[in-house]
Parts: sequence; structure tokens; C-alpha cells
Amino acid sequence: MRRIRYYAYGGPEVLTMEETEIPAPGPGQVRIRAEVIAANFVDVKFRQGSDTGGIYRRDLPAVLTGDVVGTVGAVGRGVDPGLVGRRVAALAEDAFADHVLAEAEWLAPVPEGVDDATASMLPMGGPVALGALRAARMSPGETVLVHAAAGGIGHLAVQLARLRGAGTVIATAGSAGKLDFTRALGADAAVDYSAEDWPEQVRELAPRGIDVVLDSVGGRVLLRSLDLLAPFGRAVVYGAAGGELTGVPLTGLFAMRSVAGFSLLAWRAAAPRQARDDMEEVATHAAEGRMRAMSHARLPLHEAAEAHRIMESRSQLGRVLLVP
Repeated sequence: MRRIRYYAYGGPEVLTMEETEIPAPGPGQVRIRAEVIAANFVDVKFRQGSDTGGIYRRDLPAVLTGDVVGTVGAVGRGVDPGLVGRRVAALAEDAFADHVLAEAEWLAPVPEGVDDATASMLPMGGPVALGALRAARMSPGETVLVHAAAGGIGHLAVQLARLRGAGTVIATAGSAGKLDFTRALGADAAVDYSAEDWPEQVRELAPRGIDVVLDSVGGRVLLRSLDLLAPFGRAVVYGAAGGELTGVPLTGLFAMRSVAGFSLLAWRAAAPRQARDDMEEVATHAAEGRMRAMSHARLPLHEAAEAHRIMESRSQLGRVLLVP
């Protein structure tokens, strides 16, 4: 079978296709024959060799993560053999390949009629967006600010905030096309966060302050967001795509504001039952047409480097899919 690896840090050109044996699933695992693989932005940082406090560093040779949609072809010890032949989606550590191993415990069954892009968000993207909203304790009627709202998770968070009763959803993104994209998905307003005065624009839209901020950018975007929070406002950070880690000034929290972090793996470990319920809730929204993921590009597996160029340029609207 084919798989993608990189043996040096650098640009997208370091991604290398190679031939290897089809892997055998270990205990608790399944092997999936991949139909589509949704690329994750975090791997751009890993591939670049960025070392922001050690969070974007992988030993070489390195693999690429991804959200894999396909059919279970084999199961390992302790796994229900009835899964063979089922169409599923899974977050995989070594995802850019014809055949992929995944943990059976966290497989997401793909409902009938759900498209590839939407299926790809069932195991990770949707649960992260929902988990971040849950960590923020969002209540109906509240004002929610979603940063990077045209990205793979951000555009799901906009939809989920609306589905969960947000009174106002404000999206931020970095281009006019992306702002239009977020409005089409249900954002009440959209602001270009590459503009220096974006916080002032948000204040005009929400003069009483923001109740919930969902942030995957970090750095100065997060710090300026804290000043926008209303009393009892909450910011949830689930990424640092800007590549800049920053300390949160305690004095910024004294005005009855709070900041929390969210990680899907930590959520699964701390609250596995709730994490599974979240996957089911996302799947129900998808199956009933209330929530969808958008596909920006669909490329053959051997064009993995092009997928990374698209993500690196920050030009995508939704997901970048690879087809083995």
C-alpha cells in the first residue's frame, strides 16, 4: 500500500509517498480501507518543524494525522468482528495511507446519506466544536464570538452555536470571501481579524460584551479577545494556529472573566461517556441535515503536498480532502 511520510522538516515538498506492507490491527484496533482523508492544519506546524514551546514538534520520520472515512476491513483482538464492512470515520495518527489503523473505541459510524466532508468531521471536528461550546457553558441567548470561523472546526462551531441557541454569533476570518462563507453558515455578523481595529468592530456589534469566545488562534488574538468579554464571560482556547503561545494576564480576569482550555483527547480521558454522547449528537445533526462540513478541495493522495500548500496559505473554506 501507499503512505505519506516526511524525513526532514520544511515546506510541503518534504512530504514523500512510499510503498509499505498493509498493517495488521493490534488489540483494540480496526483497519480501515480509506475512502477519503481530511487533512488537519496542525500537521502543517509539525511539518514545518515549528517549536513553539515544544507543542509543534515531532520526531522524524513523522506521520500525518487526519480524519479518515472508509470501510472497516479487519479488526484486532478484543474488537467486535461485526464491524467488518461498516462505513466509519476515525481520527487517525497515521492517516495519509491507503489502509489506516484506528482505535475501535472511538469510531464514528457514518449515517446513511452523509457526504464525505461531513462524515470526516464526525470523529474530531464536530466533537471539538461541541466540546468547546460545552466547556464554555454556553446558554441560549448568549453572544458567541468564533475566531477562524471559516476553518475546519470554526465553521462547525458557527453552526453548532446557532443550533444550541446562541442569541448572536459573530465570526472572524481573514478575507472577504471567508467572511461571506461564515455568514452563509449562520453567523449574524463577520469581522476581518487581520484588520487592526477588529476589536472595535466587535464592540460595535456587541456593546454589552461577548459572553463566549471560541479561539483556535491564540497569541494577540486571544489577549485582545479577553478585553471584549462581558462580566462572567468565558473564553475557551482549543488551539494556537497563530504559532504564538502567550501568558494570560491575571488582571484581565479580575473583571469576572475566565479562560479555559479544551483538548479532545483530554476530554475523552476525563469524561468518556460525555465524549461519546457528543459524537452521537454531532452525527444526529449531520444525518438530519442541520449541520454540514464544507469541502474546499478534493485531491488524490499523491498530491498531499498541495493539500498542505492550501492549508499553509490559509485560503481554504472548510475541509481539504485527499482520496487514496
